[in-house]
Amino acid sequence: MNYYYDPLDGACKSVLGAVSRETAVTFRLYEQTISGEADFSADFCNLVISQDDGVEKTVPMKKTDFGFSVTVRFHKIGLFFYLFDFGGIYLGSGRLRRGVMTGNPEPWQITVYDEGYRTPDWFKDGIMYQIFPDRFRKAGEYPVREGKILRRDWGGTPSYRPNEFGKILNNDFFGGNFNGVREKLDYLKSLHVSVIYFNPVFEAFSNHRYDTGDYRKIDSLLGTEEDFDALVKEAAEKGIRIILDGVFNHTGDDSRYFNKYGKYKEQLGAHQSPDSPYFDWYTFHDYPASYECWWGIETLPAVNESSASYQKFICGEDGVIKTWLRHGIAGYRLDVADELPDFFLQKIRKAVKSETPDAMIIGEVWEDASNKIAYGERRRYLQGFELDSVMNYPLKDAIISYVLSGNTIQLRETMAMLLDNYPAPTLHCLMNVLGTHDTPRILTVLGGKQCRDKDEMASTFLTAEEREIAKQKVMMAAVLQYTLPGVPCIYYGDENAMEGYRDPFCRGCFDWENMDEELGAFYRKLGEIRTEVAPEVFRDGSYREIFANASCIVYERRHGDRSVVVYVNNSATEYTLHAKGSYLERLTGTAFDGSTVLRAFSYGILTRSE
Repeated sequence: MNYYYDPLDGACKSVLGAVSRETAVTFRLYEQTISGEADFSADFCNLVISQDDGVEKTVPMKKTDFGFSVTVRFHKIGLFFYLFDFGGIYLGSGRLRRGVMTGNPEPWQITVYDEGYRTPDWFKDGIMYQIFPDRFRKAGEYPVREGKILRRDWGGTPSYRPNEFGKILNNDFFGGNFNGVREKLDYLKSLHVSVIYFNPVFEAFSNHRYDTGDYRKIDSLLGTEEDFDALVKEAAEKGIRIILDGVFNHTGDDSRYFNKYGKYKEQLGAHQSPDSPYFDWYTFHDYPASYECWWGIETLPAVNESSASYQKFICGEDGVIKTWLRHGIAGYRLDVADELPDFFLQKIRKAVKSETPDAMIIGEVWEDASNKIAYGERRRYLQGFELDSVMNYPLKDAIISYVLSGNTIQLRETMAMLLDNYPAPTLHCLMNVLGTHDTPRILTVLGGKQCRDKDEMASTFLTAEEREIAKQKVMMAAVLQYTLPGVPCIYYGDENAMEGYRDPFCRGCFDWENMDEELGAFYRKLGEIRTEVAPEVFRDGSYREIFANASCIVYERRHGDRSVVVYVNNSATEYTLHAKGSYLERLTGTAFDGSTVLRAFSYGILTRSE
C-alpha cells in the first residue's frame, strides 16, 4: 500500500494553487497499491505546516475509507510549506509535484494572498506587443540633443563597440518615434494587439532610455507630449491600451536629479552640491566621486527609495506615477522589481490603484515570483499588496527547452510550479514572453547558431534554409505562448522573423520593407483564436494536462462549458487523439469526428464544431 497525493488534482486538494486568506482547504490522501514497491500502510498521519518564519504546526488527519483527510484555514497571508508525516516516513513533493514517500521530504508550498487581491480583467484575454521605441517605426524628424548620434541607415547594425575609454555609450539613435507607432496602429490591430508595452519613453541620454534624465518629460526624439497624448487617444479608439516602463530604481547620471555633467543649467543636481534638493535620493561613498549605482554602472546612479522626497516625487498625488496615468496610460511595467524594496512597491501599488483602479502593475522578475529571495529577503510580490503580474521568464525558458530538445519535462514542471504556487489573479495575467530587449531574438535562439563574442554576433545570420527551420520552431513555440495560462507578449518584429543575438543586436530596426507574410499570418491567426474564438477560455480558463510523454503534450483550457484542446507533438512519432464528437482544428480549418492523427512535429488548437 502507498498513498497518492497531487496538489493539482482537485480530489486531493480542494483549492488548486494559491489560496486567499481564511479559505478552507481540504487535503486528502488516497491509499493505492503500486506494483514493485514495498507495502506500506498507516493508522495515522499528520499534516505538518511550516510558516516562512519557521513556526511549525502539526494537524492530525482523519482516517477515512480512502485514506486520510483534513480541512484547515490559513489565517494570515504569506508563504506556508507542508508535507505529510506518517511517524518518520513522509509524503513529500516529487516529480511534477506529485507525492513521494521518503525519509528526506521536499515540502509543497502554499501561497496565501489577501482576500481582496484583484487583477484587471481587461488584460487577461488580450495580446501584448512590446516596442523598443527607437527601433520600431520612424515618421518625421525631431531635434537631436547634443551628444546623441542620429543614424540615417534605418536597419543598420546598432553600435556595440566601446569608445577609447572602454565605455559603450548607447548613444546612436535610428529615430523611431510616436508618430511612427501611430502609423502602424492598424497593423498592430491586425495582430489583435490589445496593449502596447513601451520600453522607456522619458528624456534620457541613451537609446535604451533606462538612464532617465527627466521623468516628467517625453524624450524629444520620440516627439512631443502632444504626440504622446495623440498616440494614447488613437490607440484607445482602436481598443489598444498603453503600458509604460517604470524605471524607479536608478536614474541617469546625466539627469536633472544627479546632473553629473551640468547639462541641466536650471537645476542643481546631487552630484553638484549637497544642497541639491535631490541629494538624499542618492548614496555617496566618497562625495562626489564614488556613489551607489546599479550593478556598478556609473551612468546609472541608484536611488535611495527610503528618501521621503523621492517617494513623494514618484508616488505622491502630483507624482510621476499619477501624472502619466492622467495622460490615459493603462499601467506600468516595473524595471528591476527585485531592486525595489517591498515598502516602495506597496507605495507604487497604492498610487497606481488610487488613481486608476484597473491599471496593470507588472514586475520584472526572472524566477518563480511567489517565493523569490532577493538580497537576503523573501519578496512578497504576489500576496495582494505589490504586483499584479510578472514577466514569465520561467515559462519562456521551458518553452524554448521543449522546442529545442523535444523533451516535455521542463515545460511540465514549470506549468506545475506556476499552477501550484501562483494566485489565480496573477496566473491569468502573467506576461508570457519568448524574447525581450534583454534576451536574444527567439528566431536566433531556435536557429541554434552560437557566437563567441559581439563581433561574431554582429555578422552572424541564419541561412535561408536555417531561417525556414527556425520559423517552424517559432510557430510551435508561439502556439504554447498563446494558449498556456497568461497573456502572450510579442517582442516587436518577432512576428516578422527578426534575428538578433543579445543586446544590442536584439534591438534592431523593424524591417518594414521585407515582411514575412507567412509568419505574420500565423500570428494573426493565433490572435484571432485567442481574442475572437474563445476569449473566455483564455481569460481565466482552467488548465488540465490530458496526455503527456517525453515529447508530446495535450492539454485543455476550459471555462464552463467552453473548451479548447491544444496539442504539440515535437517528435517523429505519430499519435492518435480520440475525442467524443466533432472538432475543428483552428489553425488549418481541418474538421474531424471521433479521432485525428497528431502528425510528427505538429501542433493544433481544437474546438468543438458548432
